[in-house]
Amino acid sequence: MGTKTGEAAEERSSRGEMGPWEQKEGLRARITELEAILHAVAKSALQDDSRRDMVENYSGKAYEELERARLALAHTEHPRMRRAAHLGAAQSHVDAALNLMVWMASGDDIKALLPQMLALIEEHFSPGDRRRTRATEIARSLQHNGELTLSERAFLAETVSLARRLLRRETLRVRSFVWIVMSVTVGLSFVAVAVAVMTCIWETAVPLCFTPEIAPQGGSSSSGFPGVSYPVHGTMFKVVCPSFSKDFPAAPSAGDIMGIARAQDYLVVEIIGVVSASVAAAATLRRIRGTALPYNVPVALALLKLPTGALTAALGLLLMRGGFVPGLSALDSTAQIIAWAVIFGYSQQLFTRFVDSQGQAVLDSVHGPNSLPAAPTSEARP
Repeated sequence: MGTKTGEAAEERSSRGEMGPWEQKEGLRARITELEAILHAVAKSALQDDSRRDMVENYSGKAYEELERARLALAHTEHPRMRRAAHLGAAQSHVDAALNLMVWMASGDDIKALLPQMLALIEEHFSPGDRRRTRATEIARSLQHNGELTLSERAFLAETVSLARRLLRRETLRVRSFVWIVMSVTVGLSFVAVAVAVMTCIWETAVPLCFTPEIAPQGGSSSSGFPGVSYPVHGTMFKVVCPSFSKDFPAAPSAGDIMGIARAQDYLVVEIIGVVSASVAAAATLRRIRGTALPYNVPVALALLKLPTGALTAALGLLLMRGGFVPGLSALDSTAQIIAWAVIFGYSQQLFTRFVDSQGQAVLDSVHGPNSLPAAPTSEARP
C-alpha cells in the first residue's frame, strides 16, 4: 500500500527535476534494496522471541522511514529555490531506516554490517577520538562473543547515526558555499550592468579616456574628422578613449575630453573583461576534479569570474588613468586600451583563485559514502 501511495504521488507531480536525475534514481534503487534487506533482517531477528516486540516496532518504523524517503523523492512540495533538497531529505530518511536496522538486527547481521559501520566511523572521527576507539573495541568483542549487549548496540547505533549526520552537515556546507558564491555573482553582475547603464546615460561623468602627448614629426595631423587636418608645429596632444580618439594642437581641456567620450566606452571595456575572464575560467578547468555531490561548485566558481572580470577591467583602466601605475598613465591608442582591458579582465584570477581554493577545500571536507552498502543477511550466508 505504501509503495503504491509513493508511486501515485510521483505520477501526480508535474514539477521539473531538481538535481541530478541519476542520483535520484540511484536513491530510489537503494530504497528498494533496503526494503528487501530489512525484510530479511527482521525475519532473522524475530527468531529470538525475547526481542520480538522490539523488532516488530523497529521494523515498522524503518518501513515508515523508507516510505517517507520515497515520498520525498516525488517532491510534490519541493522548495524550488533549493537545488536537490529532496535528495538530502530522502537520504535523511534512508539513514534513519539504516540506524533502526542496527537496533533490531541480530548479532550475525551486525557482524556483516560491522566493516562498513567502522569505515563510516573512521572517516568522520579522528584516530584519537574515544568514540572511534570504543567502536573498535566493540567490534573485536563481537567477533569473539557473537552477540551485543544493549549498551553496546545503543553505542554503535548512535555513533553511526552521528557519523551520518556529520556527512549530511558537510554536504549542506557545500550547498551553503554554492549559494553564497551564486549570490555574490548575482550582486557583482548587477553592479557591472549598473555601471554600463549609468555610463551610457551619463557618458561624461567619469570618462575612460587618456591624454598622451605626441612628439612633433612634421607635416600635418588629422583632426579626427574626415577631410579636416592641421599642420604640426610643436607638441601635439591626443584624447584616446576605448571607442574613439582625436588629436588636439594644445592640451585638451576637461570639456574637450568630455566631448570625445562615448556612451559605449565602459560597455566595450566590460565586454572585453568578460571575454578575458571566460578564457581564465576555461583555463581553470584543468584543475577541476569534478564532484558527485548534487551541487555545481565548479560551475558557480566559473560564473563568479565573469562579472569580476568586467569590473576589474574597468577599475584597472581607471587606476591607470589616475596615474596609479607610474609610466602607464597615457595610453596613446584605442588598441592599447583594449589590450590593457584584456589584461585586467584576466587579472580577476588573482582575486578569485582564493575562492577557487576555498571551493576545493569545501569539496574535500566531504567524507565517506552516502549510505551503508547492502550487506548479506544471515539467510544469505551458508
